[in-house]
Amino acid sequence: MKVSEIMSGRVVTICQDEPVIAAARLLKRMNLGALPVTDRSGRLRGMLTDRDIVLRCVASGADARELRVADIMTRGVVTAEPETEVAEAARTMGGGQVRRLPVVEGGKLVGMLSLADMARKCDMEAAAALAEISTNIRRLKRDE
Repeated sequence: MKVSEIMSGRVVTICQDEPVIAAARLLKRMNLGALPVTDRSGRLRGMLTDRDIVLRCVASGADARELRVADIMTRGVVTAEPETEVAEAARTMGGGQVRRLPVVEGGKLVGMLSLADMARKCDMEAAAALAEISTNIRRLKRDE
């Protein structure tokens, strides 16, 4: 099965030049945890998560009205192409420890593949990706 068969083609994005406050409002309005960041031509430039906003803007005391998305987004995002096999995409997600994988064609964002998409269509790949993503989580013992 190919990524293009199960990805979401309707993706909410934000331009890298927008203020962080606009991204935060968009995340809230659309009930999202992450946004692909594009340039004006639609090329993927990074990802912005609610966690990025908290750690790189709010916690540092920056002004979300002045700071631009490009200043705090995560760069070097792992991606897949529409013709990538879902099993390979699951391995990519696991290796990159990501729950959402932007799908690009010719550098332009054409969709998004999530663990939920994989779980709906192909349980084994989603389970494998989730297991790989979660490998860095460990239990901490509390001293009694």
